[in-house]
Amino acid sequence: MKTFFNDQHPLHHGRHEMFRGKLVPCVEVPSRADFVLQELRARGLGEVASAPEVDLAPIERVHARRYIDFLSTAWNEWVALDPANAELDALPSYWPIRTFRSDVLPASFPARMGLFSYDAGSPITSGTWPAARQGAACAVGAADHLLQGGRSAFVLTRPPGHHAGHDFFGGYCFVNNAAVAAQRLRDGGVARVAVLDIDYHHGNGTQAIFYERGDVFFASVHGDPHTEYPYYLGYADERGAGAGEGCNLNLPLPRGTGVARWREAMAIALQAIARFGADALVVSLGVDTFAGDPIAGFTLQSSDYLQVGDDLGATRLPTMFVFEGGYAVAEVGVNTVNVLEAFKQRAG
Repeated sequence: MKTFFNDQHPLHHGRHEMFRGKLVPCVEVPSRADFVLQELRARGLGEVASAPEVDLAPIERVHARRYIDFLSTAWNEWVALDPANAELDALPSYWPIRTFRSDVLPASFPARMGLFSYDAGSPITSGTWPAARQGAACAVGAADHLLQGGRSAFVLTRPPGHHAGHDFFGGYCFVNNAAVAAQRLRDGGVARVAVLDIDYHHGNGTQAIFYERGDVFFASVHGDPHTEYPYYLGYADERGAGAGEGCNLNLPLPRGTGVARWREAMAIALQAIARFGADALVVSLGVDTFAGDPIAGFTLQSSDYLQVGDDLGATRLPTMFVFEGGYAVAEVGVNTVNVLEAFKQRAG
């Protein structure tokens, strides 16, 4: 398994996020990726490579140009409002919901920040765009590795990506790495691509990007959005639309779900992916399903992730993993690499 590591990820290091009326320390921290890298190297799982040189074209295949323009200049605009802002993170304050227009691009930076976001928990910092862009380059590198005959790859990057949509950020996510990878596989000639999201939180951004397409199947096993973030997508009746009708499968589970029921849901997702006839698989690998995760509610144990990897390896599909959530920092490396190692052993 070849790992593409985003060595720019530490540049994105938020100070605070808004949570229930308070500014609290960010849960999504650089040490998450560092612990995974440390565990990868300790087990000798395979080559660790840097991101290739990539222009913006693969990102623009899934994200709106005006959104990318905003992300790439946001920090400079934030500091231009007030030089003192250089010591603060940028968080949105306004959102154009329901009857508000979203087609007009306001001149006001705070207004544009609200236009392109959906929560106040995803700070933009001086290094957000360089880190997010490099993460997308890692996703492209991993997809190209599969296109060149590789059987597996791992994108070790942060910030994560699966909550980022065509033209919005949120949930700690700015560029949707899994979607960039899936589109790159399609553009490279893979006829049918499946994205399986096993993060605790539904991959609303990935779903929205591919919801009306019949060439990319999206399946997700996640916490029930009636009570769990992101709340407004992830319900079982969301089946796709237009050409994508039947190509979207959500399997929400209640807080407290253990490994047996969780694996049953993943088996249903894998069966649907097999019926779809996927030629390649992209896994949004979140390990916030772990019992000790501070912002989630499933009860998987570290040893359970070996079985998860084995289940995924049994598909025998060319597979790439994209690192998403997992906020029990001390255990995130073991849990993540347990999946990858067991996958490698099963898939060969």
